Amino acid sequence: MGIHPADAYEYLVKARERLLGWVGGLSQEQYTQEFPIGLRSIRATLVHMASAEWGYVRRLLGEPVPPPQERPFAQHAQGTFAPFAEAWARQAEETRRVLRSIEDWTRPAEYVIPLGGRPRRYRTTAAGIATQLLFHEVHHRAQVMAMLRQLGIPAENLDYSVLMFEPVEG
Repeated sequence: MGIHPADAYEYLVKARERLLGWVGGLSQEQYTQEFPIGLRSIRATLVHMASAEWGYVRRLLGEPVPPPQERPFAQHAQGTFAPFAEAWARQAEETRRVLRSIEDWTRPAEYVIPLGGRPRRYRTTAAGIATQLLFHEVHHRAQVMAMLRQLGIPAENLDYSVLMFEPVEG
C-alpha cells in the first residue's frame, strides 16, 4: 500500500521544521557562510529548496514556471532567515492544499527547463512531479545538515520512522 503524496509531504514539513529550528539559531554570518557543497551556503540552499517547491506546485497546477530569479522566493536570496521561514510556511499551506486537491495522479505533465542554456523538455505525471518535489527537498536537506554539522550543530536523525512512526512501549 502506497502513501498519498500529501501524507508524505507532512513528513517533509515535520523534518523541515526541525531543520529550520536548527537554522533559526544561527547568526546571519553563519546563515550566509560559504561551504564547498550544495548551493554554497545554508541560505542559498534553503531558498533554492523553497523556490523549487513553489515551481513544482505551479507545474502541478498546469501553470508556467518562471526562472528562479523571477519567482517569489528570489527576494529572500539576500535577506535574513525569519522572513524567509515565514514565507516558506505560507508556501507549505498552498502545497498541502494542491496535493490534497489532485484526483488523477496519472495525469500527464510536460514542462521545459533551460539546463546549461539549452531548453530540455521533460514528460512525467502529476505523481512524478509530486515525487520530485519530495525527493528534491530531501537531497538538499542533507546538504544543509552537513553544513550545520560543520558549524558544530548536531543536525541528526530526520528519518521518516523517527518522526512519523508511533513508538510502542515494551
